[in-house]
Amino acid sequence: MLFSLSNAPFIAIGLLLAYYLVPYVQSGHKRNIPSPSLAAFTNLWLLLQARQGKRYLSVDEAHKKYGKVVRIAPNHVSIADDAAIQVIYGHGNGFLKADFYDAFVSIRRGLFNTRNRAEHTRKRKIVSHTFSAKSIGQFEQYIHANVKLFVDQWNKLAELETNPKTGYASIDALNWFNYLAFDIIGDLAFGAPFGMLKNGKDIAEMRKSPNEPPQYVAAVEVLNRRGEVSATLGCLPALKPYAKWIPDRFFTEGLAAVENLAGIAIARVNERVKPEVVANNTRVDLLAHLMEGRDETGEKLGREELTAEALTQLIAGSDTTSNTSCAILYWCLRTPGVVANLHKVLDDAIPKDVDVPTYAMVKDIPYLQWVISETMRIHSTSAMGLAREIPGGSNPITIADQTFYPGDILSVPSYTIHRSQEIWGKDAEEFVPGRWENITTRQKAAFIPFSHGPRACVGRNVAEMELLVIVATVFSQFEFQIEQEEEMQTREGFLRKPLGLQVGLRRRVRV
Repeated sequence: MLFSLSNAPFIAIGLLLAYYLVPYVQSGHKRNIPSPSLAAFTNLWLLLQARQGKRYLSVDEAHKKYGKVVRIAPNHVSIADDAAIQVIYGHGNGFLKADFYDAFVSIRRGLFNTRNRAEHTRKRKIVSHTFSAKSIGQFEQYIHANVKLFVDQWNKLAELETNPKTGYASIDALNWFNYLAFDIIGDLAFGAPFGMLKNGKDIAEMRKSPNEPPQYVAAVEVLNRRGEVSATLGCLPALKPYAKWIPDRFFTEGLAAVENLAGIAIARVNERVKPEVVANNTRVDLLAHLMEGRDETGEKLGREELTAEALTQLIAGSDTTSNTSCAILYWCLRTPGVVANLHKVLDDAIPKDVDVPTYAMVKDIPYLQWVISETMRIHSTSAMGLAREIPGGSNPITIADQTFYPGDILSVPSYTIHRSQEIWGKDAEEFVPGRWENITTRQKAAFIPFSHGPRACVGRNVAEMELLVIVATVFSQFEFQIEQEEEMQTREGFLRKPLGLQVGLRRRVRV
């Protein structure tokens, strides 16, 4: 008898070894690529780094130790070489999004997590017109209205909660940037803000299905948990169906957050598609454009697909803006001379009686753009390398003296590229807005906060408009002091986000 209970442990060990060794043997052409720990044998190394919220740092440390080409999973190679950006992400290369993106599917696949090339082209055709120059101009009114409420709320805090000993009101700036970003994207994507600025708290309506009664959840917390669990499961997508049984609250609470976040989109779309609302709508927001969008056959988005795309806009347009706004405030306050320079250029461009400038007033201020760009470089809200797969039938490609074949997964780690001394100079770890005055061609090509190529962020122009208006408003209207001794802490889900920023706030009196 070949099998007996006494042989079971040995068989189990053999199967386990085979599980890890077979992928390693099958990808023999990558065997010479160095890897941290057991990353060459198992995806669990990368999954553990993501679970701890430090994937970007672990990958960066691996590159510092092993060089530009590092194997971070059996079939995934990270390439910290700016020459690889165009090869992996550029137009016409045919690379596909890797199975990492499968972990982010909830309602159905949207523009962000669609891996099929033809389907992505179809969706992008429908969505891209939403972000045309004309459309973006129409969005400014909604951005302006929410930034105005943001200013009013901060003015109240400065008036009512000022500490007489310091002259400042103490706030967690991250919370307020979250409220602002969510209300803006709520207004842009769903027809009305969530009311976070008005109420001064994180709350949003959600429905598990269009016909269910509403519930209320902390949307910022839900989004954060969803990003963390999806980015972790993306390191081993086959684990997703079984994740609810993992004895770790991180996974159970994260999966609940995935459902709740989808429920927020369901609730908002449900309200917006009511016949009486559609008949009387005069808004020119994202959802209005999506509802009118058509593919090459003339078909509109169905209800489920519309909701999935609206969810994509909610995710893409919320914590990206709040995280970056918070990081801008932190780096400006901790770097001598930056705030004074901002005051000067903003005072020259914005009339004294204007509390929220128009986009036209601030879009051509070089130093303001330098500050934003330098923050996106050194903070890198999108810090990880976005995984791309070489499609079947492709010819082998060579990058950094290493040849790769169909089925291989490659990525370029943004955080590492953005802090490379080879690219940015010896002061790459320092916040230097002035470097952007004479940026080189290489540096410009290596700057990828919105990714690169046909799958880059479709809403980039809206994000840039938001940041210019928000940052100009914040520094022209208020003065700050940092009230925390430690550096701003961050944690990575899909995005790298601050965990808080305690500052003192007071109204600024312009001379």
